Amino acid sequence: MAKLLSENFYKEMGKLEPRYPSKVALLLPALHEAQKETGWLPPEIMEEIGTYIGIHPAQVREVASFYTMYNLKPVGKYHLKICTNVACCLRGSEELVDHCKKKFGIELGETTPDKKFTLMEEECLGACGTAPAMMLNDDYHENLTVQGLDKILDGLK
Repeated sequence: MAKLLSENFYKEMGKLEPRYPSKVALLLPALHEAQKETGWLPPEIMEEIGTYIGIHPAQVREVASFYTMYNLKPVGKYHLKICTNVACCLRGSEELVDHCKKKFGIELGETTPDKKFTLMEEECLGACGTAPAMMLNDDYHENLTVQGLDKILDGLK
């Protein structure tokens, strides 16, 4: 099987490996690094990670599908994850979701045709005290309003 992940991926894993008790413990960092490199985790990448770590690809898929931070299908340049748990819902996250659906013409879990935006709901972002919250790629945005959300989105290129 030809390697799909870069030498940089393997170099990063080599740096991390001494810090972990076993190669299997590298699974989460490997998924993060691979996703950073490819944008998402296609089956071939998960198979390569499994081969590298020494576990069955099904075990890699089990872990990757459990955590919402891993993308199992391609996402847009801007990945919006709006928390829809109780605290955020009570403070308006459903309105934010509806606004994004109308603004982008997509439903939850979809990506705009230009591949610019993907809209997801997140079970909990752990920001209940500053609800409603959203992650835009890896950045948190809290105490959101529709106007504040539009300001963030309109500032993206």
